[in-house]
Amino acid sequence: MSVTNQQYDAVIQQCKKIFIQKAADYGTAWRILRIISVVDQIFIKALRIRTIQDKKMQLVSDDIASEFKAIVNYAVIGLIQLEIGNAQVEEIPVAQVEQWYEKQIDIAKNIMQNKNHDYGEAWRDMSQESFADLILMKLMRIKQILANDGKTMVSEGIDANFIDIINYAVFALILMK
Repeated sequence: MSVTNQQYDAVIQQCKKIFIQKAADYGTAWRILRIISVVDQIFIKALRIRTIQDKKMQLVSDDIASEFKAIVNYAVIGLIQLEIGNAQVEEIPVAQVEQWYEKQIDIAKNIMQNKNHDYGEAWRDMSQESFADLILMKLMRIKQILANDGKTMVSEGIDANFIDIINYAVFALILMK
């Protein structure tokens, strides 16, 4: 498990570096995004990964690893937006954004550790294609939950799906190394 924790942290450091650099470049323009818009951004990234996997060719320079990193960061944005609520034009200091990012990642990592304990790191035997498909499935679940006004009868909520998306994308990036 310590190897997984180290690999997880290394991937997150790469994602966080990009996130913080973009926060410095663009500010917190993402605060305007409603949850459905965050879902659609992740959907675009995951569908592009799947298309590249299927066609075995890409025409735009951003590679699959870049797209998985973007998925991690958009899912963190989704979790932050769920917690803060009230999507709006709002400029937030980078230091505050970094704290929010770390809080959401800590939650995701803790859940990953618990699931790895119970599932025996089964993800290590999965394909990159499965991670893209599972992310797309989680996005479809979130869309359905949103269509149900955020209510579920027996299922996990939107936040749990964003957390799974983060962890699937991190696993894909670990296996790509």
